[in-house]
Amino acid sequence: MKSWIDSANGPECHFPVQNLPFGVAKTTDGVKHCVCAIGDKVIDLAMLEANGFFDPEITTPVFNQPALNDFMQLGPHVWQAVRTSLTQLLIENGNPALKDNNSLREQAIVSMSDVEMKLPFKVAEYTDFYAGRQHATNVGTMFRGAENALPPNWLHIPIGYNGRASTVVVSGTPVRRPLGQTKAPDADAPSFGPCKRLDIELEMGAVVGLSSTMGEPLTVAEADEMIFGYVLLNDWSARDIQAWEYQPLGPFQAKAFATSISPWIVTKAALEEFRVSTPDRDKTLLPYLQEPGPMSYNIELEVYMQSGSAKKATRISKTNYNNLYYSAAQQLAHHASSGCKMNTGDLLGSGTISGPDKTQFGSLLEISWDGKEPFTLESGEARSFIEDGDTLTLTGWAQGDGYRIGFGNCEGTILPAIKASM
Repeated sequence: MKSWIDSANGPECHFPVQNLPFGVAKTTDGVKHCVCAIGDKVIDLAMLEANGFFDPEITTPVFNQPALNDFMQLGPHVWQAVRTSLTQLLIENGNPALKDNNSLREQAIVSMSDVEMKLPFKVAEYTDFYAGRQHATNVGTMFRGAENALPPNWLHIPIGYNGRASTVVVSGTPVRRPLGQTKAPDADAPSFGPCKRLDIELEMGAVVGLSSTMGEPLTVAEADEMIFGYVLLNDWSARDIQAWEYQPLGPFQAKAFATSISPWIVTKAALEEFRVSTPDRDKTLLPYLQEPGPMSYNIELEVYMQSGSAKKATRISKTNYNNLYYSAAQQLAHHASSGCKMNTGDLLGSGTISGPDKTQFGSLLEISWDGKEPFTLESGEARSFIEDGDTLTLTGWAQGDGYRIGFGNCEGTILPAIKASM
């Protein structure tokens, strides 16, 4: 398929007509509306809605909002109907109602460079999982030895912890270096100050579109139906703070200071043809976690790092979403298995996505092997962890035949810590 919007037709364009991801943008008039992306343009969905393009599926306006939650909770039938309408409006030889209406077209279609992308949905709750086997093996090997790398439960259950929705931010938001309590191995007591081992975690985030009922578990198939789409996710991590605080209850302040997501939610429908099976199992999963079909995706992922003085970024990792041992649907089904109520706008982080080779590791902890093996950027600067002024960028896409289903970028720059006064 081709679009009459020329910028959407390049083979490396992240937002062709086959994609049509959803987001929220603030335009020059200062108003935040729900939008979709096509090429280098943004389509104002509130304006199309006001002109009746989504009748009769949507009876009460949902796109004249600063978040996608109202639209998401309408469910898969409406999601697909809106996607079909948009596709017909934007493909060559489709519905000419937008293309041939000069006045509406000029108002509803604006350049991406003229809008400010905002957080695409109100994050209800945030849960971070630990579903990458290579990452879990690497980290376990560093701290417990290769013979005890994976915890006894890891091959049976998607491990996770409840994070903070309050500090989930959209790509481009600067991140302040966190303060925290740490303890050096040779110190008698802990101290308080700026994190010295600041890291990223290359993840994908699943956005829950539908709520569940408290007390009622979900099958994996039901969980998959509830997922609206996916974003890039960087779960910034303070490794030195984490090392001191995490026993016995796991990460707390080391993960609570910031989580960045990309501004575009790529729908599950856009990724359908890129479904693949999760890896072969070492242990048979309990019935409630068994998948009825392919539940993972073939999505290429990259990480770039650029110092404040460098002229260009250096790619430091290239991996694939299909390295995850547990799919997002399995994670969601497990989350609800106790009867936990899931809500529209819940965000599920996949856990760090690492491949088997060092060039495929999804965190600096792994790339520098706990800081013992510094790596060099193209600028000649050495790094083990993130320094002030460094910018980290995640990007990713599913590669089709002559087109890409892209996620854009998830980017953040590290600001110096506030002076500690405690």
